[in-house]
Amino acid sequence: MQQSLYQTYKRYKTLRTNVITTLPIVILMPHSACNCRCVMCDIWKHNNHLKQLTEQDVENLLQSLRKFKTVEVVMSGGEAILHPAFFSLCAILKKQHVKITLLTSGHAIKRHAENLVKYVDNIIISVDGNEDMHNRIRNIENAFAKTKESIKAIKALRPDFRITGRTVIHQLNFRVWPQIIDAAKELQLNSISFLPADVTSNAFDHTEQWKEENKDKLLIDNESLPELKSIIERMLETHAMDFAKRYVLESPGRIWSIHQYYSAFAGLADFPYKRCNAPWVSAVIEADGSVKPCFFHEAFGNIKDDSLNNLVNNELALHFRKTINMAENEICRKCVCSLYLPPTVNPGRT
Repeated sequence: MQQSLYQTYKRYKTLRTNVITTLPIVILMPHSACNCRCVMCDIWKHNNHLKQLTEQDVENLLQSLRKFKTVEVVMSGGEAILHPAFFSLCAILKKQHVKITLLTSGHAIKRHAENLVKYVDNIIISVDGNEDMHNRIRNIENAFAKTKESIKAIKALRPDFRITGRTVIHQLNFRVWPQIIDAAKELQLNSISFLPADVTSNAFDHTEQWKEENKDKLLIDNESLPELKSIIERMLETHAMDFAKRYVLESPGRIWSIHQYYSAFAGLADFPYKRCNAPWVSAVIEADGSVKPCFFHEAFGNIKDDSLNNLVNNELALHFRKTINMAENEICRKCVCSLYLPPTVNPGRT
């Protein structure tokens, strides 16, 4: 109990001083390549320029993770599980007794089921629609069926293993939004969550050319906003129990914020308010070793040149946290996946 109170104090201290003294969440991108060809990102287009963290890179993180009492490491990507030493990386991290969460497309994890239940604590799978829509957006034949088989394989080994879904809602799939909830149940997911499409940042390997070519393809346009409104209204009625029981993790208010997000691009509303403290409670380490305050802002440095401990408190990092105004910063205003972790709450309990 005393240690918990001490960590809470350090979390408050970090927020007050902007000096990182504890870092509950670290996001690792161990492998830059991806096995999908999704319309929402450009990562797969750069598979020939592979970048990945080494076992030594991760081993070198342990001292900082121990110092910062890191609770959770999120394996993101690219497709993290494509890393040839993925489970060795997990074994190294487990030396620090951290919780490991895997973000994955899901359709290629069946053959790794035994190691996943051994090394990973929970999995978040991308779900893009009902079966037909999911396959179209992923650009992978039978992706939905493969994901379903993978989940069954893991549940067969550990029925209580937590696997949740996450969906990016955009112009291509918003009309099947209620069916996505049904698809999540068909996949035996424990829950499902939703967020809008990022069309403005350089995250997910978005290039300026990609943004120019795909922005209109993904944004729910002005003419479709009334239809989106009707779909949300109907979904909140037909799936009321799924919201009440938090099978859908967002509240109705958060669902309406997705409508507001797309309305803002049409000039009909302000961008939704975000309560975010990601730069004070987490760090993102990309496959080339770059360290960022979140997915969307610029790097502070590289773990191949200095320790995570030093990087998150270097001059660039401190200046960023001291001076950023999230209400006015264009990247923050248009952010699609902000994080707020109260000082008294551990990851996984929000």
